[in-house]
Amino acid sequence: MSKKTSLADGYIHGFTAHEQDRLYLQSRVHEEIIFSQIDFSTQENILEVGSGVGAQTQILLERFPQLKISCVDASVEQVERAKKTLKDKIAHGKVDIQVGDAADLPFDDDQFDGAFVCWLLEHLQNPVDVLKEIKRVLKANGTIYCNEVFNSTFYCHPYSPSTLKYWFEFNDYQYSLKGDPFVGGKLANYLLAAGYQKVTTKVLTHQYDNRTPKKRAQFIDYWAGLLLSGAPSLIETGRVTEELVEEMKKELNALKKTEDAVIFYSWILAKGQVF
Repeated sequence: MSKKTSLADGYIHGFTAHEQDRLYLQSRVHEEIIFSQIDFSTQENILEVGSGVGAQTQILLERFPQLKISCVDASVEQVERAKKTLKDKIAHGKVDIQVGDAADLPFDDDQFDGAFVCWLLEHLQNPVDVLKEIKRVLKANGTIYCNEVFNSTFYCHPYSPSTLKYWFEFNDYQYSLKGDPFVGGKLANYLLAAGYQKVTTKVLTHQYDNRTPKKRAQFIDYWAGLLLSGAPSLIETGRVTEELVEEMKKELNALKKTEDAVIFYSWILAKGQVF
């Protein structure tokens, strides 16, 4: 990593094999909603920054098979897993993956005609600097898509106090690590500050209630996995107790069984262009 490293002081989810598996599941949970809003059909050579285990890379290639994707991630562990997952695509020259710093990309100016950033900026200290660096390597008329969290939007019914207390500590801990669990709400400002034009945003939402009981149960299981991914760090730092984690699990299990349960979460997808 260079001295310009942009990562926050820690990664709340960890790098275990179990957590890496969760990232592949996460990509499919959000796929339909996110990628219904993304169009790389006219691009050929794009950059994915914060590509992690390659979960989004898989989807991009499935939906836009003409693409060649250059991937950069700061984590050696994630890059190694991505190389295993995408070994066939790498062998055929469709994907290149390397360890690198989002604030100091190993590419020349004006190299790519598109960029994709997904669930990355929440983990960075200096998102505007990273967006500027991505702009440097984009060609004129290049397009960037940024998909980012907006964690204040989470809601569930029935009222689940242990889950909400845990969620507060989860987000507060990430904020203390110099990440930003609310970065989605600031995406338009950040893209404009980085020099992008024609900036647009869309609020994307998971909302499950009695209309979709099967999807509701599936999403609650996914959400429980997301929450529990931070439990080791939160317990280790004393922000939550094992007892609170167990109470949260009970609430989420009860949520699955409640006939009028509601679970809701929104996040932000932004688009910008280079001229």
